[in-house]
Amino acid sequence: MRKLGFGLMRLPVIGEDKGNIDKEKVCRMVDLFIERGFQYFDTAWFYHEKCSELAAGECLSARYPRSAFYLADKMPLDLLESGDKPEDYFAKQLEKCRVEYFDYYLIHALKGAKLEKAEEFGLFEFLKAKKAEGKARNIGFSFHDSAEVLDDILTNHPEVDFVQLQINYLDWDSGSVQSEKVYKTARKHGKDIIIMEPVKGGTLASLPEKAEVLLKSASPSMTPAEWAIRFAAGLEGVIMVLSGMSTLEQVDENTSFMRDFHPLSDSETEMLFKAAEIIKDDARIGCTACRYCTDGCPASIPIPEYFALYNSDLGKYGIGRRSMDPASYAALSEGRGKASSCIECGQCEAICPQGLPIRELLKKVSSRFEE
Repeated sequence: MRKLGFGLMRLPVIGEDKGNIDKEKVCRMVDLFIERGFQYFDTAWFYHEKCSELAAGECLSARYPRSAFYLADKMPLDLLESGDKPEDYFAKQLEKCRVEYFDYYLIHALKGAKLEKAEEFGLFEFLKAKKAEGKARNIGFSFHDSAEVLDDILTNHPEVDFVQLQINYLDWDSGSVQSEKVYKTARKHGKDIIIMEPVKGGTLASLPEKAEVLLKSASPSMTPAEWAIRFAAGLEGVIMVLSGMSTLEQVDENTSFMRDFHPLSDSETEMLFKAAEIIKDDARIGCTACRYCTDGCPASIPIPEYFALYNSDLGKYGIGRRSMDPASYAALSEGRGKASSCIECGQCEAICPQGLPIRELLKKVSSRFEE
């Protein structure tokens, strides 16, 4: 199995509705991905306004024999309430994805604060049972917390086959994401690793000019995305690197260099970490557009869209000034909460996998775009 996986969380859509997936485009993307010898697809209940699993069923499972692909899905831990049965969600996911089993099945977004809930609903026992039934052939969890918490979970639950971690070269020594520390913890426990956000939601595909020039000096033919994905895929114990691809061009680029994958050399890795230092000095916001922050926002603020616009505007017009293009913000905020509408409840920060100070960052957006 080749190491590049297709994350079905940033698919092309029609219009502004994230749930209105452009199935025709997705089918072409799936076809090219499989045509080039790649097989791993990753979906989840929450992706694309709960429509990603349906897209997996329609664009993948309904069009290819089951032996042609591997499919991963996740138990939506956040939805479970008293009286709920995990079996009901699992059965619904099989139905939506049009499959009889999952190759990889995870507890979604496990954090220390959610561990008690996972234990309350017996999710680790549930996953073991599904593996025994052949309904979940490999079991694990995706994780957004500290290395210490990960160590505790893996010590108490050695039965899991793998962990899915956010690992990229920019977050390698991050105090909040802790890519290096969680990686080493998983390896200490001998677990296979699946990597998510190797390009940090596209952040590492479009670099500050100084960082891009540095990488081009080392390898003129390599794109920023290739640097990021090859770094992740070259780590020992990594069995899969997920990329949330949005266009056919991205599928073409990623599969082109991953068909004949070779890891970075020591000198290339050293160069990459130098580029990371340049990126950290840049003022852009490291949002990955996972959209966890928008669910239930009392002010209906489209946080990822505002951060993307802020980053784009910063790149065009520089730091320390008002935007020269306020019309884009006006159009984006029409019918939605403005950045200044934030009531600072903090629920977005509690769930943000990146540990971003969202409330303060929204003030920066407001200052740049609003009167």
